[in-house]
Amino acid sequence: MPTSQSSRNTSPSPSPSPYSSSSYILLFLPFFILAFFPNLLIPLLKPLSPFPFPSSTTPTTPTTPPPPPATMSWFQRTISLPPRSRGSYLVTDHIVSELPELRTYKTGLLNLFIQHTSCALSLNENWDEDVRADMSDALDRIAPEDRKGDLYRHSAEGLDDMPAHIKSALIGASVTIPITNGRLATGTWQGIWYLEFRASRHSRKVVATIQGEKM
Repeated sequence: MPTSQSSRNTSPSPSPSPYSSSSYILLFLPFFILAFFPNLLIPLLKPLSPFPFPSSTTPTTPTTPPPPPATMSWFQRTISLPPRSRGSYLVTDHIVSELPELRTYKTGLLNLFIQHTSCALSLNENWDEDVRADMSDALDRIAPEDRKGDLYRHSAEGLDDMPAHIKSALIGASVTIPITNGRLATGTWQGIWYLEFRASRHSRKVVATIQGEKM
């Protein structure tokens, strides 16, 4: 029996595809995540694996904790020097004996300051006494006594007073010495000098200040 024209021209409609675009996205999404974020899979597979699993992070080397910051300590004492007449004197041993606290400092500084204007402190030769005698003679030539009364205006305390002030200004009133492991870190031939510039004996005071880190 002949079919109608409409039946011949009508084709069956295509059946819908079982995979939509959203299905493709959901299918490839896990592969995309694993490709770019492989570490996300390690926590899931690690309990199931009979073999040791490589760590995803670089192990950190244990480090010792840093030492506590050093505590700085200050100490000060006034030291009396034995009365001396004009000359240069080595007083290293006297200073050290008056400061037993030096032994308690690991590192630091010792400052010595003489509280007078006609004497001085210095670091110099500690072995040959002739060096100290030559130093005194040289300073006497630089600032001689005013025997004729035409060199200095200030002479109320004697002919040796103004020369003593000049010598004190040239040498200086203080020295600073490093401390290392409880000892003064002076050189082999260095010593602490006390230079007295007055002819008569005078009592002198030295302020010793220690600053540093204790043992």
